[in-house]
Amino acid sequence: MSGTKGNDLFEDFPVVSIEEWEEKIKQDLKGVNYEKKLVWKSPEDISVRPYYRSEHLEQLGYLNSHPGEFPYTRGYGKYGNKWDIREDILVKQPEEANRKALRVLEKGATALGFIIKKGAVKTSGDLEKLLDGIELEKTGINFLSGTETPKLVSLFAEIVEKRKTEAGKVTGSANFDPFGYLTNNGKYITNREQDINDAAGLIENYGKRFHSFRLIGVNGISFCNAGASAVMELAFSLATGNEYLSVLTGMGLPVDPVAQNIQFNLGSGSNYFMEIAKLRAARMLWARIVQAWEPKSEDSLKTFIHSETSDFNKTIYDPYVNMLRTTTEAMASAIGGANSLYVKPFDRNFRDSSDFSERIARNTQIILKNEAYFDKVTDPSAGSYYIESLTDSLVSETWKLFQQIEKDGGYIVALENGFIQEQIEELCRKRCMNLALRKEVLVGTNQYVNTLESAIENVTGESSESIIPADNLVTKPLKKIRVAEAFEELRMNTGKYKGKTPDVFLFTYGNKKMRKARAVFATNLFAIAGFNIVDNIGFETVEEGLNAVMKRNPEIVVLCSSDEEYPKIADTIYQSVSDKTILVIAGYPKKSIDNLKETGYKYFIHIKTDVLDVLRRFQHELKIV
Repeated sequence: MSGTKGNDLFEDFPVVSIEEWEEKIKQDLKGVNYEKKLVWKSPEDISVRPYYRSEHLEQLGYLNSHPGEFPYTRGYGKYGNKWDIREDILVKQPEEANRKALRVLEKGATALGFIIKKGAVKTSGDLEKLLDGIELEKTGINFLSGTETPKLVSLFAEIVEKRKTEAGKVTGSANFDPFGYLTNNGKYITNREQDINDAAGLIENYGKRFHSFRLIGVNGISFCNAGASAVMELAFSLATGNEYLSVLTGMGLPVDPVAQNIQFNLGSGSNYFMEIAKLRAARMLWARIVQAWEPKSEDSLKTFIHSETSDFNKTIYDPYVNMLRTTTEAMASAIGGANSLYVKPFDRNFRDSSDFSERIARNTQIILKNEAYFDKVTDPSAGSYYIESLTDSLVSETWKLFQQIEKDGGYIVALENGFIQEQIEELCRKRCMNLALRKEVLVGTNQYVNTLESAIENVTGESSESIIPADNLVTKPLKKIRVAEAFEELRMNTGKYKGKTPDVFLFTYGNKKMRKARAVFATNLFAIAGFNIVDNIGFETVEEGLNAVMKRNPEIVVLCSSDEEYPKIADTIYQSVSDKTILVIAGYPKKSIDNLKETGYKYFIHIKTDVLDVLRRFQHELKIV
């Protein structure tokens, strides 16, 4: 056996064709529709098959390229998988932010993002205090300063010169993104002409000197946090980047300095394999877009991708689950080949993050590098039939949407016409409805709720600049949301009820299997709104159950039994307690539903129930809201 070479090891195993696989699957399905049973649709409307083989990759030409080669699907480096561990710091007082920056650098961060609150840095002296003790040649410096970016870059250039630092070795970004500002706020920073002139001025004045410091940002994270699919985030981000190329080259700038100064800041969501494929597709598509502009330098075909864990799927209740979410999102970003990564602390969406939450977020990346060795292998997902197929599907679907935007006049036209907002909002509505119907699960929020968790108090949002006045809008602003918010509002409202938590009494009776299953279902449903669940092992008689109800005096009683037994017990229970409590039936007994409704029952909870709607109705009846 030791002398066996090549495929000789597999001589005893016959080659199985795709046709044979498919035939076997159809036999096992016994007439059940193959597409409906085994092929699922992602939010990107991509059909995901139950299995993939090498034959599915035969038409993918880019597989012949190596890492560091066009179209850069496999990344820009030939050796290893390096990325910067970035931590973002809110700057209110420069000295305080500086102390924190030095501390996080000591603890493993290799890049910093300074979220500069308006007016916090007014002079070069303020910026010197912020950057005191930070080696600019070794640490990526990223400014997130919104409207004050041009002024801040000027001050930064003064400091680099004063320190006699080699400007070409300074890395990071200024993230000047007037189109992103328009997207999020519905208006330009000053006006279109001035904003574009400021962008052009940054590139003209600093682009050549700071050739490793990217001045223009494309913030696809905004689309991600508004509920966009991977296809939408990619297409809208690429369209934004292409708009910058078009507008700035139209002002006389060569394409090379423009392209080389664009950084993509993308979100990382919960669809693990799709997020890996997204970054690979982003590199390929951007390279092809820039190639069409005929740049002189091959470096112009490359971009810098900063990845950031999404806010869209993060929760206030059961917040430690957010750690698990950010871990998989970080893994996807690393495997996909992000150039830098910021893992948000698990509690950042509802309070000022603590030293503990920031340490866990930072250490997530450190573990990925130092213990999981994610930085040792170039393009670790290469050759995966599934990920390569997803990458190709993303490229195809993104290109279609990108071309549609370009055909209709480009990103700004699409934004001002409301196309961008409508596309994202429509998908977001579908995703929210899927959560309400529990077709999709958000752990700890619409399923598997921690019923022992107390109400959250003193919730504060993520710190940001002051709210932009909604006057003189050019277009409708894109709204950032978290899909858990509606569920969290329910739960917070329940906590305000008469100084106590309303009781949901489970009237378990009859068939043991059915009463248990329906009790579990009812528990999961009412726990979403934070009701107190009063479970029971099962009553031998209806009278025994009614006595327990009278003794407890609950706000809601849920009948948990079988469809066959409901007609036998429902009338007695209704006549006895309907004037004292809200009665609910777990299930939807089709054969007796009309009679049950005639008796007076109006609430039936089952797998097709819109949980948000029905729980709001219960709260309304209890005068909670």
